[in-house]
Amino acid sequence: MPAQPTNPTAANACWIATDGAAGNERQAQALAQAMQIDAGIVRTGLRGPWAWTAPRLQAGLRLGVTAALRRRLHAPWPALAIGCGRDGASLTRWLRNASDGKTFTVQVLDPRIDPKHFDLVVAPRHDALHGANVIQTIGALNAVDEDWLAAGLARFANLAQLPQPRTAVLIGGPRRGLEMDDAWFEAFLDRINAVVARDGGSVLVSTSRRTPDAWRRKSRERLRADSGRIGCVHFWNGAEDGENPYPGYLAAADRIIVTPDSVNMLSEACATGKPVLTLLPAGARGKLVDFHAELRAQGWLHALADNVDFSTMQQPPPLREFAAVASKIWHVLESTRPDVVAALTRD
Repeated sequence: MPAQPTNPTAANACWIATDGAAGNERQAQALAQAMQIDAGIVRTGLRGPWAWTAPRLQAGLRLGVTAALRRRLHAPWPALAIGCGRDGASLTRWLRNASDGKTFTVQVLDPRIDPKHFDLVVAPRHDALHGANVIQTIGALNAVDEDWLAAGLARFANLAQLPQPRTAVLIGGPRRGLEMDDAWFEAFLDRINAVVARDGGSVLVSTSRRTPDAWRRKSRERLRADSGRIGCVHFWNGAEDGENPYPGYLAAADRIIVTPDSVNMLSEACATGKPVLTLLPAGARGKLVDFHAELRAQGWLHALADNVDFSTMQQPPPLREFAAVASKIWHVLESTRPDVVAALTRD
């Protein structure tokens, strides 16, 4: 990897293309950060048939993006485009074709089409995507490392004052292939309360945009009412609760409990190096189950049980993959696209 590549016009040299979803942007930004390059973020705003079929339909794509982005879709093209999610894949695929291959495209996550439409694809192993240009990871790319955690704790320093042990609870939402119904959610809260009633301390609860309103209300009611010797319950249920303390939660927590639906949240939790627990519904099926199995086999993920014993839990090194992925991308660029390297490293 080049030493400290920088480019003052990086907003033009590298684009990050997503639908604007926080999880997608975090992954793409983490990769750009790991590559030590600045990048400009573009949000596709795809609509109509382009959104419904992304990233397959390419004809007339200019008409399917925001007016602001449409004004930017002309030469000179970015040297590098990093897309994440299907909407991002639509734009990176389009840029590669429109630029006659001048834009080197890296797609994060399975684009649901043949990888040959991109220069490189970075996808988790459980997606079972194969090809000469595919870089496989275990989980989702993220920026969680010691510096990221320290910055999160500094930003939300009050969390470090809460009684220990501090249990972070990250709540997503129902997902196809997982029987995460209301009965399952009640059982999930029961087990959290059993652990916290035994150990005391504090609970730090964060929901996501996919969390049903009923779950938000239920978690607030149950974790406040049933937690026994709990020292404090700190909730974040959305913008109405102020700035999202998610980085502070991961930094301040002594253990992390995550719903089983989110590859992003599970990957970020496992990147902290702290014990991570989840409750996988009975009868769970699909590729996400393979992801859980790999995390458990490597010691990063544990079952959420009433009698879980943290004192005997052996933790492997944190799950941090983006530095290795960035190095592989630089290797490909240096061996095949010196023009892109020059554009990204120009002083």
